[in-house]
Amino acid sequence: QTISIAKAGITTVLNSRTSVLAAANPPSGRYDDLKTAQDNIDLQTTILSRFDLIFIVKDIRMYSQDKNIASHIIKIHASADAARSDTRTSKEDNWLKRYIHYCRTVCHPRLSDSAAIMLQENYVKIRQDMRRQANETGETAPIPITVRQLEAIVRLSEALAKMRLSHVANDNHVLEAIRLFNNSTMDAARSGINQHINLTPAMAQAETQIKRRMGIGS
Repeated sequence: QTISIAKAGITTVLNSRTSVLAAANPPSGRYDDLKTAQDNIDLQTTILSRFDLIFIVKDIRMYSQDKNIASHIIKIHASADAARSDTRTSKEDNWLKRYIHYCRTVCHPRLSDSAAIMLQENYVKIRQDMRRQANETGETAPIPITVRQLEAIVRLSEALAKMRLSHVANDNHVLEAIRLFNNSTMDAARSGINQHINLTPAMAQAETQIKRRMGIGS
């Protein structure tokens, strides 16, 4: 992957050999389902387009889920002293790290011809769907679907093949990469309500009163 830079009259392309995992909170502190994804994310499209996958993680108030999270955090702190006392790490404990290192150094998969055709058709279909959605709503999507997203799906397909030590990324790898992309970035782009719903004055007043009485995310 490369990064194009055009600053102070200098135009160049630099290699990017790192992965970026970023997290951010909505402007209101909690994700508001009564707002569109663009209002909740509130980031420039030039930044969003550089991420391969975008997930919206909501803090849903559920008794069973909150209890499991609290129990997990308490167990981590309760066993912290025992983990510090045992500093010996055997080779068996690092098998996942060694496996990932082996995959990176040995396996360099490339797309097969049929997988490339499938990826091309799905990318065109996604672009058409987003264009149709923009025509219906009158607004562009908060997360743009550009060639960068096509490159992201290619990287995902090759990574899935690399996990299986396969030197060829086949149709199954492309299908799984598209599924991940649809369940993350595309769901994030379609989340939120439609701003173009015409509310009557009575409905708008009722919505305002409900927002005052109920917290965001409740």
